[in-house]
Amino acid sequence: MSKISHHQLRIIGGEWRSRRLRFPAIDGLRPTMDRVRETVFNWLQHDVEGCRVLDAFAGSGALGFEALSRGAKEVVFLEKHPAAAMQLKENLQTLGASNAQVWAGDALIWLTQNPEPFDLVFLDPPFGKNLLQPAMDSLQLLPGALIYIEHEATLKPQFPSHWDELKCKNTKEFYFRLFEVAEHPAITVKPD
Repeated sequence: MSKISHHQLRIIGGEWRSRRLRFPAIDGLRPTMDRVRETVFNWLQHDVEGCRVLDAFAGSGALGFEALSRGAKEVVFLEKHPAAAMQLKENLQTLGASNAQVWAGDALIWLTQNPEPFDLVFLDPPFGKNLLQPAMDSLQLLPGALIYIEHEATLKPQFPSHWDELKCKNTKEFYFRLFEVAEHPAITVKPD
């Protein structure tokens, strides 16, 4: 059995600031870069503390660990790749985080079987796999919930009409956006 080499990511803020965590070298696994994470958590500022967070397509867990470090009440990590899921569990043990769980399996299946409300959701699926749209369509969110999305620049997702885009930035390769679920979804009235 071949040994998987590891890379490291650095938590950039909160209780575990500057802690380094390992993640496996897996094709397509691209942790959210430090500068992007810094921007995202500046956007979120005080909206993380006490939140129930879902890190779907967790990969390295960079976003979920950052949320835990900044006071999230609970984080659920969804990760399909067995080696990545195992490393997420090991990193939680290393940090002594008892307020998080890792579900090793397909995020789309989990989303359809667990229509639980979360305060904050991170959706950063592997690029080029057409996972973002079905993931968004499967989410059951309460008004006021925040959704962070990262997607390749060539993708043109259809965002739900009751999601208000709060922030958006892009590079040549990808977009990253923050949405909030509206209090009152737009109602379409049919003429008589």
